[in-house]
Amino acid sequence: MSRETAINLVLALLLLAVPFIAMQLGKPFYVTLATRMAILGLAAIGLNIALGLGGLVSFGHAAFFGIGGYAAGILASHAFSGQPLDFGLFAVPGSKLMPVIWAVAILAGGLLAAAIGSISLRTSGVYFIMITLAFAQMTYYFAISWPAYGGEDGLSITIRNTFPGVNTLVPQNYFLICYALLVVGLVLFALLRDSRFGAALQASRQNEVRVASVGIAPFRIKLAAFVISGMITALAGALYADLNRFVSPSMLSWHMSGEFIVLIILGGVGRLCGPLAGAMLFVMFEYILGGLTERWQFFLGLLLLGVVLFARGGLIGLLAGRARHG
Repeated sequence: MSRETAINLVLALLLLAVPFIAMQLGKPFYVTLATRMAILGLAAIGLNIALGLGGLVSFGHAAFFGIGGYAAGILASHAFSGQPLDFGLFAVPGSKLMPVIWAVAILAGGLLAAAIGSISLRTSGVYFIMITLAFAQMTYYFAISWPAYGGEDGLSITIRNTFPGVNTLVPQNYFLICYALLVVGLVLFALLRDSRFGAALQASRQNEVRVASVGIAPFRIKLAAFVISGMITALAGALYADLNRFVSPSMLSWHMSGEFIVLIILGGVGRLCGPLAGAMLFVMFEYILGGLTERWQFFLGLLLLGVVLFARGGLIGLLAGRARHG
């Protein structure tokens, strides 16, 4: 077992242990913190496919995160009111079932990522960054101007959505659902990274001309990675909305996109558990320093600056050394 594999296992087991230790200590709030770590880690895994493997610095992933959240909120609100979603030619009933909501969120995130990616991936560098940011801001302002679903005030989820055979109102149960999906995301990332698709994606990041010269279309590879990335991030958005029982345009803001990038940089770009490590660090900083000062982001900025200057592999790179992939 390599050192990085051992570190990944320790991180995963540590997160799994937190809710059970918290309940033994009579600190149920820490279960919510652990759940938030798992959800943000899953969202960052989505971005890590595009950024860590494909070199696509996207400032628009909040659009996918937010559309997943709104999928959960809108379906839940229609299920609660009993009124179907009216699309003119046909109507669709709402739903409180998490698997149905996840499927809708993944589909919506994939379609939006395909639309954004088909345009933005024709550019590169700072132009790609700015176009993805522009698309995210368009979805943000659309949500603000959508009074049917709360507009600027957001949309409440009256009661957490359901999962067959599981009481999702129990914090530990909901954490385990989110943790299971986090593990699925990690496995998917590992499979993609070590596949021929992942090799082509990483090669496209380094030299598109050479990839094209052997008969592989870099645009198609990057678009497929961008769509998969958006689908995973949208799933995380649906989970986040259920955790807070609330969805708002803030989930679509550029601050959220920046937060995902910070998570990956803190943990390690392109590393398997880099997003998880970054999410754990971020949530701990927010909780510990946020209780001491309103300006806790200043200290987070200092940490991020230190990582960029002295530990470019993030926490995982600092502990495990250079990556063997990518």
